[in-house]
Amino acid sequence: MENEIFQLQYALDTFYFLISGAFVMWMAAGFAMLEAGLVRSKNTTEILTKNVMLFAIACTAYLVVGYDIMYGGGLFLDGIVGDGVTGAAEPATYAPSADFFFQVVFVATAMSIVSGAVAERMKLWAFAAFAVVMTAFIYPLEGSWTWGGNAVFGLYTLGDLGFADFAGSGIVHMAGAAAALAGVILLGARKGKYGPNGEIHPIPGANLPMATLGTFILWLGWFGFNGGSVLATASVESANAVAVVFMNTNAAAAGGVIAALIVAKLMFGKADLTMILNGALAGLVAITAGPDTPTPLMATIIGAIGGVIVVFSIVLLDKIKIDDPVGAISVHGTVGLWGLLAVPLTNDGVSFSGQLIGAATIFVWVFVASFIVWSILKVVMGIRVTEEEEYEGVDYVECGMEAYPEFTNSGK
Repeated sequence: MENEIFQLQYALDTFYFLISGAFVMWMAAGFAMLEAGLVRSKNTTEILTKNVMLFAIACTAYLVVGYDIMYGGGLFLDGIVGDGVTGAAEPATYAPSADFFFQVVFVATAMSIVSGAVAERMKLWAFAAFAVVMTAFIYPLEGSWTWGGNAVFGLYTLGDLGFADFAGSGIVHMAGAAAALAGVILLGARKGKYGPNGEIHPIPGANLPMATLGTFILWLGWFGFNGGSVLATASVESANAVAVVFMNTNAAAAGGVIAALIVAKLMFGKADLTMILNGALAGLVAITAGPDTPTPLMATIIGAIGGVIVVFSIVLLDKIKIDDPVGAISVHGTVGLWGLLAVPLTNDGVSFSGQLIGAATIFVWVFVASFIVWSILKVVMGIRVTEEEEYEGVDYVECGMEAYPEFTNSGK
């Protein structure tokens, strides 16, 4: 009887893990639609190509080497088939291969953050080369220090300092933003974005319905992102924990929308849809580090503060000429930091100092390593298309086709 109960629990937890991973995988579609909607029509095909390409690269690079760096136990050649018992002090209640699938889609999410920030002027193959390094080495190494529990270069262990990141506000989102920031600094702004006297020229996206669809897809996928991080659902305790995480995740997103809407109205006099969409994502990023402990009211407040922060961050980055077409650095980086710092407000086992040290560790490692890789790529193959190619649009230059040929010169 006891064995039958264990087998049922194992099957249910494994199934929940796999479905949660599939929800996170669906976030790739959300990023693709969001980014395609916020770039100009002449760059749509290329941004879609990047999103499909980076997902495949991330899955393969993490399979070949990344998972081994992060958790140990290579699986590319031998595979990973677990019975939930072997080698564990206590029986695991899900298949190890399900854990890999769940982890690999998180890696792809981190890389997806980079694609939007460097959109409309980066070479496709330079981006692909960076994706290999990011998903095979840079992300897995910082993941080994955090979720993997290893000491940072043998010096200190973040868990012992009171660091916690439930589903990845820092480990996934801030890491992706740090890599994006390094690339944007070396890449430079899009032509025409900033005037010679410091003026800022808005460059509107081509398809706001598509961007809105992408945001809702991400919102839906986030339930797998945060809910799956409970790691189980086949007991009363774990089922209740999953329900709390779902509730708080949704509450934070709603809070982010409302706060961004109000701030945008006060600052710009209009209900800026792009700010509202980023407010939703900011609320989701903010709650991701600790969706398991707040009350619904506190989760809403945490998300709302994220929605406020993201508007000011986007405006500030524009003022210092950090050109991020989709606001990814603000949404995932600035708000990712807030998400980490919010955890001690509702979790007594987490310290502010531990969160700060953990955030600094993640950011410094990913930013410096990414800056070095981007710099090497810039010297070896170049990372930016020519000014003429940027003016014509990278769709035809990089992909040989355009998303809307009937509306462009090449479609005549």
